[in-house]
This record gives sequence, structure tokens and C-alpha cells, in this order.
Amino acid sequence: MVKVIQTNALKIIVGILILNLIWFVAAKCTATHLIVNPIDVYRQLPSIWSQSINTHLVASLNRIIIGVTLAVLIGLLFTYLLIQNKASQLIIESFTYISYPIPKLALLPVVMLLAGIGESTKIIMIVLIIVFQIIINLRDGINKIPQESLLVAISLGINKRQKLSHIVLPAITPDLLSTLRVAVGTAISVLFVTETYATDKGMGYFIVDSWMRINYMEMYAGIVILSLFGFVLFIIIDLFELFTCQWINKPTS
Repeated sequence: MVKVIQTNALKIIVGILILNLIWFVAAKCTATHLIVNPIDVYRQLPSIWSQSINTHLVASLNRIIIGVTLAVLIGLLFTYLLIQNKASQLIIESFTYISYPIPKLALLPVVMLLAGIGESTKIIMIVLIIVFQIIINLRDGINKIPQESLLVAISLGINKRQKLSHIVLPAITPDLLSTLRVAVGTAISVLFVTETYATDKGMGYFIVDSWMRINYMEMYAGIVILSLFGFVLFIIIDLFELFTCQWINKPTS
């Protein structure tokens, strides 16, 4: 486990250095002030943070946590229904197959009409966009469970609750966490779009407002903080996987 953490830490450091190097070179090669030097941004970051950006980050964090949590719970509920019988499996898979290709951002005006322009709309959009990713990946995780394992468990007399807790959930946990990595990035992107409408709180609002005021320093600072926010969530998922799915990274002898 220590070796895995060290390897991931090295990847993080190298990735951050490469990203900032590209940013620095782009700033130097651009003769205008449109790309701010990352050194200047990092230097001004504490003062920008102390002004009001922390309240925007908290607002975005609440929306992300609520939206992703609801999407995961709905995904797990659908997963539970998938293993009940053939009829529920047919209904859920048919609905998912038809609904998944629909561009969910195009439904934003509809959601705003039905749910208003408050917090509900932003959370609903996050759920709508990532819940289908979760359902599809969990379904694929269930399909990867060896039938022999299920048959042996059934022959031993386990009930549906035991089947879910001892076979299905452990088997789909890696798929769920992999999906969450993608879903968190998607959720942040969606949140950025929804926070540009009818709100005065959130990182999306802060970045767009700074852009409209031609305050590029604050705009880039907001982008950095939003990126760090997503990065921290990504690390949390990685650590959770490291401790709950230790067999994935276990070396073979």
C-alpha cells in the first residue's frame, strides 16, 4: 500500500509540474494579458481567497456533495432492482438505453421551468447527468460477476440480502469508484454551467463574474481553486479505493 501511495504521489507531483510548465510557457509566449503568469496567480491566491471566494467554494461543494450522493443512491437502488428479477432488469435497461443518449444539458430550461432557478435546479442537473453513468457501469459490474460464484452461493442457501451484501456490493465497488472519478469531473463541469444562471454564489459564478469584469487574475485564481477542488475529491476517491479494494493493487507472487 505504501508503494502505491508513493507511486501516485510521484505522478501527482510530475503532473502538476508539467501542467504549470505549460501554463507558464503559454503566458510567456502570449504578448497580451489574457494568460496570466501562474506565479502571479499563486502569489495573489491567499488575498483573493480571503476576500469572498471561500463562500463560493462552500456553495459549490454543497451542491456537488448533495448531487453526487443522490446520484449514487439512485444508482445503487437501480442496481438492487436489476438483480431482483428479469422483468425489473428489462425495464431498467430499456429505460437507461433510451434515456442515456439524451443531452441532459439541453434539459436545463425544462428543469428551470419545473424546479425554479434555485438550488434544486443545480442539484437536479448534476443527478440527471451522472446517474446514468453510474447505473450503466454498475450494471456492467454485475454482469462481470462469475456465474459460478452466484451458483455456489445460491447452493449454500444465501438469501437476496446476503447476495447483495456479500457478493454484489463487493464486486461492483471498484466499478462504482471508477465511475465516481468520471462523474465528479462531469459534475463539476455541469455545476460550472448551472452556476452561471440566476445565482450569486458558486465557483462558476465567481469565474464568469471575474471574466465579465475583465479581472483575469481573479478569473484564473477561481479556475485554479475549482481545479484543486476537483483534484481533492479525486484523491479522496483514490484513497477510499485503496483501503476498500486492496485486492486490486495487491502484488501477485
